[in-house]
Amino acid sequence: MIRRLLGRGGVFRFARGRLMAWRRWRFGLRHVASTFYMGAQCTVERDLIAGEYSFINRRCVLQPKVRLGRYVMFGSEVAVVGGDHRPDLPGVPNVFSGRPEILETVFEDDCWVGHGAIIMQGVRVGRGAIVAAGAVVVRDVPAYEVHGGVPARKIAERFQDPADRAKHEAMLDGPLYRGELARPQLG
Repeated sequence: MIRRLLGRGGVFRFARGRLMAWRRWRFGLRHVASTFYMGAQCTVERDLIAGEYSFINRRCVLQPKVRLGRYVMFGSEVAVVGGDHRPDLPGVPNVFSGRPEILETVFEDDCWVGHGAIIMQGVRVGRGAIVAAGAVVVRDVPAYEVHGGVPARKIAERFQDPADRAKHEAMLDGPLYRGELARPQLG
């Protein structure tokens, strides 16, 4: 029994699971998968929806109506912001202008958002897309593209070979991938 707990990070996984259960309760996160993980010092809204094995690193800020697919990964200090003031009302100071309807921000399955990226509210980051560290995303990011810069622009394709993309699509459409890579048996 002890060997099972200590083997392959068992104690760490147990403690991490208890910590995340507390964070789900503390932040009122009712719409996140049990395998979702959020680092320390994050600011998230109760309406966050997060799929299996999605991960938000330390000090991320997510405004309302954010949806994360399966296997989404955020670096530290990522922010989903904007769209929360109405500067177009003449004769009304911004502080009193009220808030427009907030648009949903969607990160489809297997997205990766690098450290310090800023995503404007209402943007859709496509399946398998990558947003580079420090990028400012103001428009939708198509599936399997790598975007970076200010404002973010396409800098590469994630998969050069269509067969690689098809293989990856098949994995995402298949049963839940639990993150266990094949390991050689020792002794």
